[in-house]
Amino acid sequence: MVHPADPAPLAPAPSTSQSSPLVDFRAASAVQWRHDFVAGEISAVELTTTAVTAATAQAELGAFIHLDPESALLRAAEIDQVRRAVLDSRTGAARSAAMQELAARAPLLGLPTAFKDLVDVAGMPTTRGTAALAASIPAHDDPLARRVHMSGMISIGKTQVPEFGLPCYSENELAPAARNPLAPERTAGGSTGGGAAAVAAGMLPLAPGSDGGGSVRIPAAACGLIGLKPGRGRLPDDERRSSVRNLAVAGPIARTAEDAALLFDVMAGHRFRPGPAPEDLPAGPALRRVRQALHQGMDRLSIGVITESPFSPELDIVLAESAVLALEQGLSLLEQRGHILQGSSHCTGAEAFWPPDYHRHFQALWTTPLGELDPPAEQLAAMAPLTRYFIELAKSRPEQQTRESIAALEDFADDSEAFMGPWDVLATPMLAYAPPEIGWFASLTPEENYREQCRFTPYSSVVNVMGLPAINVPTHTDAEGLSWSIQLIGRTGSEEQLLALAATMTQA
Repeated sequence: MVHPADPAPLAPAPSTSQSSPLVDFRAASAVQWRHDFVAGEISAVELTTTAVTAATAQAELGAFIHLDPESALLRAAEIDQVRRAVLDSRTGAARSAAMQELAARAPLLGLPTAFKDLVDVAGMPTTRGTAALAASIPAHDDPLARRVHMSGMISIGKTQVPEFGLPCYSENELAPAARNPLAPERTAGGSTGGGAAAVAAGMLPLAPGSDGGGSVRIPAAACGLIGLKPGRGRLPDDERRSSVRNLAVAGPIARTAEDAALLFDVMAGHRFRPGPAPEDLPAGPALRRVRQALHQGMDRLSIGVITESPFSPELDIVLAESAVLALEQGLSLLEQRGHILQGSSHCTGAEAFWPPDYHRHFQALWTTPLGELDPPAEQLAAMAPLTRYFIELAKSRPEQQTRESIAALEDFADDSEAFMGPWDVLATPMLAYAPPEIGWFASLTPEENYREQCRFTPYSSVVNVMGLPAINVPTHTDAEGLSWSIQLIGRTGSEEQLLALAATMTQA
C-alpha cells in the first residue's frame, strides 16, 4: 500500500477569540477551552460554531454521519445565557466562587462533542451504521449521553461507525467512510472511527466512545490520540454483568491524557472539587491524579512487557518496524521515569502467556450474539458481507462448541488479577501495522477480512475479555506522519493510574 502525502495542517487560532472565528480545536486543550468558557473569554456559541464549521469544512474525512447545527447552536445560546446570568453580575470573590460552583456542577459546560451512531441521542437519527434497518429517532438519550449532556456538553451530530460496530474500520453503505486525518487515504479505525477522526482533525475537543474489542483504543492509535478503555463495570452507565459476554464499555478519546481524564471523570460520575489554587477550576479524581503525576511524578511501578499476541500461533502476527519502535520508545519513556521493566518468562510453548485457542474461542464469543438474530431475507441481503458471514458462522457453530469457548474465556477472565502476576501494568504493542487504505478490508473475502482485522489489532480484544482497563498512548511518529502507540493494561480499578502514567509519558 502507498502512503498518501500528509495533509497540510490547519493554522491554529488563538485560544481566545471574540472577534474572529476559531479554525479548529487543536489550538488548545479541552482543559483550556473549559477554562476560557467559564472565564467568559469565549462563548458556547463560538465553540459550537467552530465545531460545526470545522466538521463541514472537512466533510471529506467522513467523521460525521449526521450533523445537527441548528439544535446545537440553540443549546449553546441557552448555555451562554446561563453563564451570563450566573457570572456577569458578580465581581471579585463572588464571581470566583460562582465560577467554581458552575464548573463543579457542569464540568464540561459549553464544550461541543458528538456520540458515535450506536448511541441514542434524543432527536437525532440512530442508524447503527446499517442500511438493513430504518433509522430510529429516539425521544430520550441513552444513559451515557444523558450523563455527558448533564455535564454541559453540546452534541453537534452523530459520528461514523461500521455496521453494528462490528469491524475495526468505520465504513458502511450510508455515508462516506471515516478517514484518517494523518493520512486521508487510510482508515481512521473503528468502531469509534468517526469520533477519533473528529478529535484528531480538530472538529471536536473530546469524544466519548465505546470499546467491545478495541473500538476506543484502535481508532485512537490510528489517529494519534489517547484512548482509554475502562474496566468492566467501572462506569455507572455500562452494563453491570461480570460475564465475558459483556465486552463493551464506554471510554474517552482525547488529544491529551489530561483531557481524557477530564472526560473520564464526567463519564464515571465523579464529583468535581475545587483545586488547591483559587484560579483552578474544580477537578475530578482522575484529573487530580494526572496533575499530581505531572507535577510530582509517580510511585515506581512494575511493568511486564508482552510481545506475544493471544492470536498466536493460530494466526501469524507480524509487527511492522514502526510498531516495534513505538513499543521500544514507550518502554524507554517508562524506564526514564523510574519504572521497572520486566519481560514475561512464559511467552512460548507449553508455558504460553495467553490461553490456548484464543482465536477460536474469541471468534465464537464475538459472533454468538449475531447467531441469535433471525432477520428477514431482505434485511439480511442488505447487510454487509462481513455481517452476513458472522451470522452464518454463529448459526452453523455447534451449540456445545460455543458453550465450551465461552466457558474457557470465563475461566481465563476469572483469573485476570492473578494473570497480572507480579506486575502493576502490562505493556504490549497496539496496532501491528499501519491503518490500511479505505476499502482494503472490505475487498477481502469475509473470512479473510476478519482474520486480517485480528492481525491488525492483535492485542486489544483480550483486554475486553479480561475486563481490565487499558490505555493507548502514542509514542512514535514515522517518516510519513503516521502515529504508532503502546498499550498499557492495568489492574481492576486502575484507570486513574493509567491516565497519570500516559500523562507522564507524553509530557513535553
